[in-house]
Order: sequence, then C-alpha cells, then structure tokens
Amino acid sequence: QVQLVESGGGLVQAGGSLMLSCAASKPTNNYAMGWFRQAPGKERQFVAAIDWSGGNTAYADSVKGRFTNSRDNAKNTIYLQMNVLKPEDTAVYYCAADPSFRTVAGPESPHQYAYWGQGTQVTVSS
Repeated sequence: QVQLVESGGGLVQAGGSLMLSCAASKPTNNYAMGWFRQAPGKERQFVAAIDWSGGNTAYADSVKGRFTNSRDNAKNTIYLQMNVLKPEDTAVYYCAADPSFRTVAGPESPHQYAYWGQGTQVTVSS
C-alpha cells in the first residue's frame, strides 16, 4: 500500500500558473504515475502520465504544451507544472500510482492505477 497526498491547488486567474505536488508515503521509484482530473458532473479525465524513470511522459491533447509532468524519486514526489491555465482546467486533480510494470488498460485509463490520492481543487477564474 502507498498513500498519495496532493497539494498545490488553489484559485488562479486565467493565464496564470500553479504547480501541483503529489507526495508518496513510500518510495515509488518503480511506479508509473499519473494525473487525472474530474470536474463536477463529468467523468475522471486523463491529464498526464510519467514512467518510473521520468524519461517518458504523456499528456492529454487539451494540456499538451501547457502542463509539464516531472518526478523526483529521491523525494518520492511527482509534480505537475500547469501554465497558461484556462477556466476549463477547473477540476479536482488526482495523482495515481501504478506499481504493476505491465499494461492493464494503458496509462491514460484510470483502471491502470492501483493507488489514488484524495485530490486537490484547482479553480481557474476568467
């Protein structure tokens, strides 16, 4: 079991930036990690994923070029730098951990991940 705790959410104006952090309770250097978001009344949506080494990343088309996913395995922490935020980025953001080392549903599917944080709210005002 691993506990994940997100932080860094908040209220920001459109065009602004936020950096989310996700701290794990134990080393996750062998885990792929992902970020998802969920807006009210909508399904959980893939945002970004990063492999165990940090060498491979993937992004949803809606955030590509604006968001950057990174990790610091020495700190058991992953980050999501979010720039040029838009009102449609408003959601609860969740980090997730995948310890499986195999493709279950793919990094863009929530079913790939075994552990989830409690989420952090990001609100972007227009």
